[in-house]
Amino acid sequence: MKKIFSLTDHFVNSRLDRWFRRNVCEVPQSLIEKNIRKGNIKVNNIKKKSSYKLQKKDQIIIYNIKFSASKNKKLNKKYIATKTDLSQSSSMFIENNENFVVINKPPGIAVQSGTKSRKNILDILRSTKEFEGSFPYTVHRIDKETTGVLIVAKNRKYAQLFTSLFRIRKIHKTYLGIVVGEIKKHKGTLKDELFYYEGKKKTKAIAITHYTVLDTNNNYSLLKLNPETGRKHQLRKQLLIHGHPILGDTKYRISENHASKKNTLMLHAYKINFSIAGDKYNFSAEPPLLFKKILKEKYLKIS
Repeated sequence: MKKIFSLTDHFVNSRLDRWFRRNVCEVPQSLIEKNIRKGNIKVNNIKKKSSYKLQKKDQIIIYNIKFSASKNKKLNKKYIATKTDLSQSSSMFIENNENFVVINKPPGIAVQSGTKSRKNILDILRSTKEFEGSFPYTVHRIDKETTGVLIVAKNRKYAQLFTSLFRIRKIHKTYLGIVVGEIKKHKGTLKDELFYYEGKKKTKAIAITHYTVLDTNNNYSLLKLNPETGRKHQLRKQLLIHGHPILGDTKYRISENHASKKNTLMLHAYKINFSIAGDKYNFSAEPPLLFKKILKEKYLKIS
């Protein structure tokens, strides 16, 4: 069996292995490498490395690979957006232009599909009118239960641009978080060593977050949080380390006494700002009704 794919503009300069996962099927890297070595995956009928950057007018030729369901069946399936998903998606958009969108992500939906959740933002966006003729590229992530500002690129050029801006810390994010306990110091900086596991390998990374107390009482505090670094679960881990876990966090918490119902993590990506070619962009996302309700219940205000 032989299949020929013509490269679309969205994938110019994309690695061959990444193109394969996006357009053919999601399989382990080892399987892609094996099929490249066997000559089952070629570009313009020539063997190329998995890291080869695809160019305009390239043709990818696939030989002797079955595209039917296999042991990778679950991985092959994308989430199909429902009518409800699409009708609700229109209210998410804060900005929509030819190069990127900014959305206000609702709680309970992952940015990308994973082993524990098929429903995800990227698959929903693929089916919206805002992405007609475009492809959604993730450039950063926020946790499944976190709400608020999320940038999604519409083409590879802007995906690479945003990735570079995040790497050199030229994109500035502001979060709102309701935490357990009274914080008496009005402003400060949290600097901690966070530990992560990659398989069995333990690694550490420095995390830096600047905070301002917007309101506080004996039991709870409302914080404005500005992460300087972008570590996984940074805000949630750091606030737990300092004795003030985020309200509703079922993973990083002190005790069951402060555990809330599922899907009520009180962390909201409030604002984001950056510059591109001298043009300044500032976006903000309104906190969800539940966040405002909890603020009222805990006698806190956004000043």
